[in-house]
Amino acid sequence: MDSVDTEVLKSAVAWLDAGRKATLATVVRTWGSAPRPIGAMLVIRDDGQVAGSVSGGCVEDDLIERVREHRLASSKPEVVTYGVTKEQAERFGLPCGGTLQIVLEPLTQQSGIRQLLDIVARHELVTRRLDLESGKISLASAKWSDVLEFDGKLLKTVHGPRWRLLIIGAGQTSRYLAQMAQALDYQVTVCDPREEYALGWDLADVRINRGMPDDVVLAMNMDAHTAVVAVTHDPKLDDMALLEALKSAAFYVGALGSRLNNDKRRKRLAEFDLAADEIARLHGPVGLPIGSRTPPEIAVAILAEMTAVRRGVALDLRAAKPAAAAVATTDPLACGS
Repeated sequence: MDSVDTEVLKSAVAWLDAGRKATLATVVRTWGSAPRPIGAMLVIRDDGQVAGSVSGGCVEDDLIERVREHRLASSKPEVVTYGVTKEQAERFGLPCGGTLQIVLEPLTQQSGIRQLLDIVARHELVTRRLDLESGKISLASAKWSDVLEFDGKLLKTVHGPRWRLLIIGAGQTSRYLAQMAQALDYQVTVCDPREEYALGWDLADVRINRGMPDDVVLAMNMDAHTAVVAVTHDPKLDDMALLEALKSAAFYVGALGSRLNNDKRRKRLAEFDLAADEIARLHGPVGLPIGSRTPPEIAVAILAEMTAVRRGVALDLRAAKPAAAAVATTDPLACGS
């Protein structure tokens, strides 16, 4: 559950605590060029105030009007579909062929939203099941492989950190990378066995693991929702993590350092039990070449590339990298192991 959806549910709890009524809207199916993904949420207060979005502004006004006038989900959950016809798509401003199916649920203090947020705050995954006929809900532990499910009668949504990021090294760049990654719905773990770095780590909501990097990678059981980024500049630590991460199902594996040093790194990795296609998975130099120099800029570049890979977008901007940036000795991306 990304940070935007968390804020939607927090708004719902605040409104209920203030004695207001609230209705939760969740996108459960899309066809064609839908403007928002499955799972997107919107909460509507009884006076029409909203938090979140289910269509980027296309159908919100209609939903608000119908909920405020008690024509939708006034006493029990309901399903509404927008964009089935060409006329509807034109009326609501949906993209050509775009269709949304939305479940609307009147919330109460018994809807379990506060308990759900408490679980998410502990960085745990949780499923919320809603029976549309009775309006009853239940919460249960979730697995990383769980996804939203809707069969017309039962809606199961998954909440919590849907993506994981393991950062090797607890330096300054790691701090910015961890903070920015959390805003993008990553559960972040930092691994650094070096006492001088680990003792200085003070981000309370990002846990640090003092184990050896290869052991940590194996223990985390990397899947396709996991990324690994090595930023220590120490090949004894970075390479240990990369040796295991490149053999795993992690969707992104990157290492900080110049192009030259990453070429040397690939040669070192080839001396171990890694296949050529596994070594080819390494993103090194890590991040998009946007001229990053400061730690926060480097973090932006890394997360931009991770997002592109995560979304299946092919980007190759390295050929367009300015020559000055490529050789600048003060560029942090140009240094390292």
